[in-house]
Amino acid sequence: MSNAHPEVRTGIGGRLRRRRRALHLTLSDVAEQTGLTEGYLSQVERDQANASVRTLQRLCEVLKLTVGDLFDQGGTTVSPVLRFRDSHGMSFGEGATKIKLTPGSFDHLEVLLGHFTPGGSTGVEPYTHGSSEELLLVLSGEVEVWVGGQHHRLSALDSIHYHSSDPHRIVEATGTHEARVLWAMAPPTY
Repeated sequence: MSNAHPEVRTGIGGRLRRRRRALHLTLSDVAEQTGLTEGYLSQVERDQANASVRTLQRLCEVLKLTVGDLFDQGGTTVSPVLRFRDSHGMSFGEGATKIKLTPGSFDHLEVLLGHFTPGGSTGVEPYTHGSSEELLLVLSGEVEVWVGGQHHRLSALDSIHYHSSDPHRIVEATGTHEARVLWAMAPPTY
């Protein structure tokens, strides 16, 4: 069996280390946010210490992972093809859904497909998440986007970029048609 993707074979510690580095966090940053020591975290990342479920939960909160993401690597090769028919949408905001198009094993990029019903939105209030670079591309329809207090109206194939730490909000603009958008974030925040 080829070892073309050695990262697939790493243990939980290797997955934690890759994600921490992708988020540009130091061991000190993670230690401060979790209340764990740098030495212990270093041992966990090198698979020299076992972490309890609660410790893994605390680490995953900081690293924006689920505990399940740590075990998805299981030494099996994952197909590079993700079938849209197998994806599951997540409702959010008002009249909006998101579908994650990148695998959970990606540490540096996340792509989401968004669908807004007529008048649908990400919610009444602007929101933030992480401190990633984010690009919003309108695939169809029209949306209004507020970023850091500035308002923009975008049509099909228009895009806007911003940091996910900037308060932002998206609304389907016409009130009569649907809109589809694509979000790309680096590193992932969901």
